[in-house]
Amino acid sequence: MHIGVAYSDKFKQTWLKLDVPDDSTVRDAIERSGLLNQFPDIDLASNKVGIFGKIVSLDARLSDGNRVEIYRPITADPETVERRDRDTDAED
Repeated sequence: MHIGVAYSDKFKQTWLKLDVPDDSTVRDAIERSGLLNQFPDIDLASNKVGIFGKIVSLDARLSDGNRVEIYRPITADPETVERRDRDTDAED
């Protein structure tokens, strides 16, 4: 079956299309993609993974046409980071 695997780090976005056997899991697709060698910072024990934006387990079965996504950890807590779209006129 035809699937895609996507990952992006700070510098590069990668989306690979590949063929996998019909009984493949998310883990199988990621390992077959070669992204673990290309991006050694990926740690499947801690990085979340998903299919089309929905978090799934590494053991989730794939369907033809799925896009597997490997997510990076959040580096800033949105609760504590100052908003960037703040109204600058409020300070005048």
